[in-house]
Amino acid sequence: MSTPASPDWASLSAGLRARDGVACQWRVAAAPVGNVRPTDFAWHEEPMPSPGEGEVLLETLYLGLAPVMRMYMQGTGAGGARKLSVGDVIHGRGVARILESRHPDWSAGEIVQGQIGWRTYATSAMTAQEKFFRVTNHDLPYALACGVLGMPGLSAHAGYFACGQPRPGDVTVVSGAAGGVGSMVVQMARIAGASKVIGIAGGPEKSRAVKELGCDEAIDYKSESVPERLAETCPGGIDYYFDNVGGETLSACLDRLAMGARIVLCGSISGYTRTTPFGITNYARLRSVEGRMSGFFVYNHVGRWDEVMTEMAGWIRAGKLKPVQDIALGFERMPEALSRLYEGKNIGVQCCRVRPEPRHQGGS
Repeated sequence: MSTPASPDWASLSAGLRARDGVACQWRVAAAPVGNVRPTDFAWHEEPMPSPGEGEVLLETLYLGLAPVMRMYMQGTGAGGARKLSVGDVIHGRGVARILESRHPDWSAGEIVQGQIGWRTYATSAMTAQEKFFRVTNHDLPYALACGVLGMPGLSAHAGYFACGQPRPGDVTVVSGAAGGVGSMVVQMARIAGASKVIGIAGGPEKSRAVKELGCDEAIDYKSESVPERLAETCPGGIDYYFDNVGGETLSACLDRLAMGARIVLCGSISGYTRTTPFGITNYARLRSVEGRMSGFFVYNHVGRWDEVMTEMAGWIRAGKLKPVQDIALGFERMPEALSRLYEGKNIGVQCCRVRPEPRHQGGS
């Protein structure tokens, strides 16, 4: 039986380059089946737009990538976002500089983050639906607004603290521990006083990375039996499981819960390319340990944005939280960078640098 040929990402991006004064875009060419492929994307160029009354002109600096983007491309209105069709610009959050403003509340030169889409220039009315925030930590790289100081950081903080309510001494397990959110949660567990942190990741490189971030043990799901290793590393059971992957890993952790355990459902990337959803059959384990399994939606927590970003920035400055980002260089590499998420190739937050960082404004 022959194996499928690897996608030819180099051919897709060959000859493509973002240029000043030209609005470049990536649009949906086809709804993905399985992992995204080059034929799912279309490059488009048009003149740089001008802002209308009540709008700003944005120059994109960075764009973040998240597993949910494949769902957008499939025409699913995930997270309340507008459903996409073939020919539409792909949804995505990013970091931009305001080049020109005709909006009373926003000024030229400000650095912002929000729903920009996969484009190098954009006009925006800065509506509540686009969830724009000012980037105020000018002593830190603006790239962090795609990760620790952006929506992934809010996801990690809200999920770990508000939803999971950690307790000092928790035996904590984090799946997807080398990913964007997981790499932050591993470190938050240490900040919160966990007695032991076990990270589940794929491959020796990622296993080394999560141990460097503070995990006592790393479980390589690609070469080890997750149930067996959980039994070895958590002999007294799991107090807190932060789930980024779902599927068989969630099922294995359900079997190892301690009394009063908490499970937080953050993501289910293992199921994003499945044709048939994975069905959990051992959820009744929660009853016997009087445990709790709950999910959360990050946009329900944006009211705490300033509070969370201030705390996270403080942890970074104090050396308590190390930002981990996997940065692709060049807007033309956005499709390939998205594919890396489903192949488990990224370590930390996956993002793309569209332009070099502008001169920082000073202050914080």
